[in-house]
This record gives sequence, structure tokens and C-alpha cells, in this order.
Amino acid sequence: MSFKSAYLQRVYEDVVKRNPAEPEFHQAVKEVLESFEPVVAKYPEYETNGIIDRIVEPERFVQFRVAWVDDAGKIQVNRGFRVQFNSAIGPYKGGLRLHPSVCSSVIKFLGFEQCFKNSLTGLPMGGGKGGSDFDPKGKSDGEIMRFCQAFMTELYRHIGPDTDVPAGDIGVGAREIGYMFGQYKRIRNEYVGVLTGKGLTFGGSLVRTQATGYGLCYFADEMLKCMKNDSFKGKTVVISGSGNVAIYACQKATELGAKVVTMSDSNGYVYDPNGINLDVVKQIKEVERGRIKEYAQRVSGAEYFDGCGGVWSVKCDIALPCATQNELNGEQAQTLINNGVMAVAEGANMPSTPEAIELFQKNNVLFAPAKASNAGGVATSGLEMCQNSMRYSWTFEEVDAKLKDIMVNIFHNAYNASKEFGDEGNLVMGANIAGFMKIAEAMKAQGVF
Repeated sequence: MSFKSAYLQRVYEDVVKRNPAEPEFHQAVKEVLESFEPVVAKYPEYETNGIIDRIVEPERFVQFRVAWVDDAGKIQVNRGFRVQFNSAIGPYKGGLRLHPSVCSSVIKFLGFEQCFKNSLTGLPMGGGKGGSDFDPKGKSDGEIMRFCQAFMTELYRHIGPDTDVPAGDIGVGAREIGYMFGQYKRIRNEYVGVLTGKGLTFGGSLVRTQATGYGLCYFADEMLKCMKNDSFKGKTVVISGSGNVAIYACQKATELGAKVVTMSDSNGYVYDPNGINLDVVKQIKEVERGRIKEYAQRVSGAEYFDGCGGVWSVKCDIALPCATQNELNGEQAQTLINNGVMAVAEGANMPSTPEAIELFQKNNVLFAPAKASNAGGVATSGLEMCQNSMRYSWTFEEVDAKLKDIMVNIFHNAYNASKEFGDEGNLVMGANIAGFMKIAEAMKAQGVF
């Protein structure tokens, strides 16, 4: 990999050298730095002030042991992480992920992306991320509770309502946030908005559950409208995943007039030519915590296929990858293109590989990068923080309207930046630059830190 800018080249080489064996982090940094070529050419003071040297290095990275007792009375040990990446525009903000794949590389890539995503929302939030390699699958409620309490017993030292406000992510929903919040309150003896994604009875925000999926569709709809004079109406949509983001992206896409025909999990995917029945999916995934294959057993005409990657072979107009990082590769992207896809909008964090993104852009497929299109979750987390500070709650309609405005503004900020820096319509570049400029100016103003 070589950059035109010697400065960017050196920064990237330093990242690889100082963070060996962390491919996800290298990938995220490379993708962002590629967008900065015209920025460093136009603003040499960013090099003089070492802005990019500093922005790729976390302000703080914490790794800790999490020991807990399972139902059999056996002691289990996991690793916990929190990266506090950048606080130039506000307290650190970013989710907690519980999944076996969690490691320093994954946490750093997510935290780095979060800086730009949070900046794009227009809300005063810095970037952070955290989690553990704990696998919640197959665990009892008691085991989940004991793990979450043990996790928070260390994490509480590093967070606070004006320092670092975690939220949920993969494997962390309202149940896990509730257990963690209870433990924080117990240890600190204070009732503050230190976590977002809380239950509605103890400081949560309406729309938070739906926010990432809804926001994804609001962004994609604005992209279709402004760049293609089109909409979701009458379109066939393929969605990967069946978690929170996928479920509510399915709901909103359907409300906007589309027909969603797939959902998936790590084992395989279901195809329903009549359109996904979301009530059945919610029962399986949210109530029973089951596998998506059960959908095909309950819905007439639906089929189940082993292998989650096969979901991209289904013909569609719009693809919404909502499962996990690097789930959509170059070969699968080419299949989507051959089948006539017109738009791809990322609901998960970095779900498309660099090869896939390059193919979409070369073939004039509208492409919405995650740091812009899946910012709805953290935007609504920011709105939850506002409500907690005011000791007040907005209605569902009020929060939903604010969310839609934020997502529409993110699209236009990314689009306008792509136009200003010479690659109109390249939303990857536009989102990276628009997010970066706000952080860079704040860092410059605050001196060396």
C-alpha cells in the first residue's frame, strides 16, 4: 500500500509497526487515511500540528481480567477491553461488544471508526469502544448477570457521565445494560447517565432500540432521493443479520415501501419471496433467542440455506449488510452487481471488505459507509444522554424526528465534503473527511494532548 502523501505513508507504516497482528485496525486506518490525501494537500497545518499522528493513537487503552462463576460453580476467566480513542469534541462514547471475536484489534478498529461516526452526528461526543471475548450464547440469565457484574466491577473505574459513556453493541442489549448499570450504581452510590441503551423505566430513551436500523434506512432513503431521484418504494431488499439493527432496518424499509426477502445469522440465511414476516423474526430472536432457521419451519414458502455468506447471491435492488465486519467480500459484491443491485448501505461496522467497496464504486453502485449510515444508534444514545442530563424524556415521535434530521444531515455533510474535495458522490471519502475536520480543528485549538 502506498500513499501519494509521504506524511500519510509514514503514519500508516507507524500504525502497522506499532500494532502488529491487528489486521482489522490496520484496515480501518488505511481506509480512512486514503480519504485524507486531498485534505493534507489543502491543509498542511494538519501535518505541522501532528494531527493525524495523534488521531490514529488511542488516548487510552485498558485491558483487564474478568473472573466470574458459572452455574456449575466453576470459575471462568475472560478478557475485558475499553479503548478511549479521542475526546477532542466530547466525552468518549461507544458500545460494548460481547463476542468470542473481541480482541485488541477489533476494539481499536471499532473505537477509531467511532470517532468519525460520533463527529458526523453533530453531537458533542468523542470516540470509544469496549467489550469482552465472553460468549453470551447458551448462557443462563444468572451467568449473564454474574459476568456483567464482574465486568463492571473493573470498568466502573474508567467511565462516568462526563468522561466515558458506553452503550450496547453485539451481544449487549437491554438485559446486559441493566445488569451493568445496576452494578455501577451499587459501587458508586450514584444515579447518573453513565450507560445508554437503558430500559425505559430507569432513564432509557424511546427509539433507542430501533435507532440504528431506522437511521440506516433514513440515510439510504436520502441517498437514493438525492443521488438517483429514487426511493425504497417497490424495491427488493436483502438484509444480513437478524439482531437489533437488521430487525429494525427490515421494519423501516418495509414501512418505506420495500419488500425485504432475507435475514441471516452465523449459521445460514432465510429467503422469503413474500417478504419477511417481522413478527415471527422478533419472536424467534428477541423472545426465544433462537436461530433464524426456525423461521423457515414456521412460515409457509420460506426457505433456509446453510452458510450466511449465501445471502448475497439473492437478487435485489438494495443490500443492507447488518451482521458483522468483513461479511461481504469482493466475490459476493460482484454477484450483487451482476444481479443488478443499485445501492448498498452498511448497517454493521465495516461489513464490506476494501475489495467489495472498490467494486461497488467502480460499477456506480450507491455506497453508504458504516460510519455515516449506521450512526443512528450512537446519535440516539447522544439524545438519551441529553434526556438524562435534563431528567426529562421526549416522546417517540420527537426522538424519531430528531434521529431522521441527524441522518439526513449526515448524508448531506458527507456528500458536500466529497464534492468539495473533488470526488463528488464518494461517500466513503466524504464521511471520513467531514468527520475528521471537526475533530482536527478541535485538536488544533486545544494544543498538544
